[in-house]
Amino acid sequence: MKKLPLLLLSLFSVFALAQTKQTYKIGMLLDNQTPELAPLVQQLKGEIKAVVGEDANMEFPEDAILVSNFDPERARSNYNRLLDSDIDIILAFGVLNNEIISPLTVHRKPTILFGAVNRDVQQLDLSKTSSGIENFTYLIESESYQEDLNRFKELSDFKNLGIAVDAPIAEILPLKEIFDAELASLDASYRLIKFESVDDIIANLDEIDALYMAGGFFMATEEKKILIQKLIERKMPSFTVNGPADVKMGFLATLQAEENLDQFFRRIALNIEAYITGTPMAELPVFIDYNPRLTINYNTSEFIEFPIKYSLIAETDFVGEFRNVLSEKEYDLLTVIDQALEQNLAIQSDQRDVDLATQDVKTATSNYLPSLTASGTASYVDPDLAEISNGQNPEFSTAGNLTLNQTIFSEAANANIAIQKKLQKAQQEDFNAAQLDLIFNASNAYFNVLILKANAQIQVRNVDLTKRNLEISKQNFEAGQSGKSDMLRFRSEMAQNTQAMVEAINQLEQGFLFLNQILNNPTDLEIDVADVQMDEGIFEEYKYDELFSLLDNPTLQESFTDFLIQEAYKNAPELKSLGYNLEATDRNIRLNSFGRFLPTVALQGQYNSTFNRSGAGSTVPPNLGFGLVDNYYTAGASISIPIINQNLNNINRQTALIQKDQLEINKDNLELGIAVNVRNGVLNLVNQMSNIQLSKISEETAAEALELTRASYSEGAVNIVQLLDAQNNFLDAQLARANAVYNFLINALQLERFLGYYFLLNAEADNNAFKQRFFEYLNNEK
Repeated sequence: MKKLPLLLLSLFSVFALAQTKQTYKIGMLLDNQTPELAPLVQQLKGEIKAVVGEDANMEFPEDAILVSNFDPERARSNYNRLLDSDIDIILAFGVLNNEIISPLTVHRKPTILFGAVNRDVQQLDLSKTSSGIENFTYLIESESYQEDLNRFKELSDFKNLGIAVDAPIAEILPLKEIFDAELASLDASYRLIKFESVDDIIANLDEIDALYMAGGFFMATEEKKILIQKLIERKMPSFTVNGPADVKMGFLATLQAEENLDQFFRRIALNIEAYITGTPMAELPVFIDYNPRLTINYNTSEFIEFPIKYSLIAETDFVGEFRNVLSEKEYDLLTVIDQALEQNLAIQSDQRDVDLATQDVKTATSNYLPSLTASGTASYVDPDLAEISNGQNPEFSTAGNLTLNQTIFSEAANANIAIQKKLQKAQQEDFNAAQLDLIFNASNAYFNVLILKANAQIQVRNVDLTKRNLEISKQNFEAGQSGKSDMLRFRSEMAQNTQAMVEAINQLEQGFLFLNQILNNPTDLEIDVADVQMDEGIFEEYKYDELFSLLDNPTLQESFTDFLIQEAYKNAPELKSLGYNLEATDRNIRLNSFGRFLPTVALQGQYNSTFNRSGAGSTVPPNLGFGLVDNYYTAGASISIPIINQNLNNINRQTALIQKDQLEINKDNLELGIAVNVRNGVLNLVNQMSNIQLSKISEETAAEALELTRASYSEGAVNIVQLLDAQNNFLDAQLARANAVYNFLINALQLERFLGYYFLLNAEADNNAFKQRFFEYLNNEK
């Protein structure tokens, strides 16, 4: 019986020992250290700890992270130092460490060599799938200078390429031999730029037409920005080996996928996990097969006027903002409205209609201005006839006269003046209506560009999402979790979404074209538009959120709508135009009624002069006892009353009465249309208010649902149809969310157009008076 507690104690000790996790200390050898590298080191540590998990405790002593700064002796010393320390696993990174460690055939401590060099100049045996060396493994990436250069040549067709490589690396690796062969196959020359600072690269940019950054991993961010700016100023295409992070910064392109670094760190972590769980280093796989993805900076391509081939879009990731970096002018909404009112060709044509109507008024009033005419004659009379005319008709004579006519009173002239003045005012109101339409059309074009820009960005993200889902389907197919049909379906979806992205980008260009047309800009003028929010800028200043709050109150909505209809009746230039046309028609009716019996009174005067008489009959015979008068005048007055005018007065009166009836019908119809438009405008605003709130919830929910569905699909728990539905729902939700505020503001401006009153274009005092009238309207209703 005494042996039982001893047995239990022994079993407990064995169990506790089994539960004790082994601790591994990891040391790192680096060629160089920069502030940009520090976060990557932390990311690698985190990945190793996450993958190893509960299998072991992983420690990374700070004094075991050693940097050689490209000093061979120091690199060798660092390696020996870790060999002599209590470090359990060595992670060696860089070209110099590769030169020191890879030739060794015996490794005292488990060592993983990685990130050493491009595959084209790899000194390790590429035919092996594992190292076959005890305590040693390495990682060979699929990155290749040759593949980069082939793709860069396809993009830019360079003739004289600059290849920038860190000077210490260039001293170690046989790069000249490699690049000589690779550039010869591309029928291009090159200049190898060995650099220690960004100034070394900038100083060698002359006489090259493109730059390949074959190094620069350790270059500081600020130096990269300086180099990028110089490249953009020269409109020089660039290609980098350092991945999408540098492309986002401003380099033109890379062939490295964004997930390559994560995949790289994951493989290191998995190798460590495999080793501590019993797999020898000599048997670990050495190849990392990346999927090359072309990434292009959209903004840089525009800056350097670099055309992107449509054939590359399906296999290209785009980074950058969808803004026109070449824009010569960025418009906000008020600037768009102001320029449209000043320069739009259609509104200029409408202004000419007003000017012509003004001229018609001048023509009508000119009937009361005097008319003075001068005439001259030269005549020849048969000499025989002239001889017997007693000097009245000489053979040769020249004469002239001045005639003056002045209307004193004319009912027709009075009516015409009144009618033309009314028509001129009606034309002015038509012009005012055209201005209101133009303000809305210009605003609508402005917001349409913002909507198209958001749509293009979302379509680009959707293509990226489809690419990731395609990768998942490939992984599932390779793992046997799904059939090939899923992968083919996503390839088809990829093609469709890429086409949708191309169409979205072209629609954005069309939006800019239409805006340029409204603004009367050259069609090739590069412009951009500033984004807007309802609670920022001019919309905050003019308190559009108050309109939001007012419509959100159901008890006030009907009263507010009725008030808006009354305001619209008062402001509508279309109603005012019809009113002036009615007044003109009434004046026409009066003219053709009793006005036709009013007389027309006029004065006339004439002065005549004979300048010359000659030939036969040019003198009066003396025996007649009188002479000839060469200069004389006449004056008179006239009055006329139409008695019967072919019944035209009655016909004209009846026509005017029909026109009046038609105008009154049009007025009633217009008032009805205004009321309907205002009510529809209010309802549309309420819909958009609801959309702003619900689209946010919808997008958040759709995003979460997509992530869950994608995770389930990667595990084989759901089928491809469910994943596609989740992705399409997310796309629709993104579009709705992005456009919700824009659509609300478009509908708000449309309602203001129906009102004939734009809050944005009126002073704060006028807007406050508008609100005060509403409160007075509410009080009167009570």
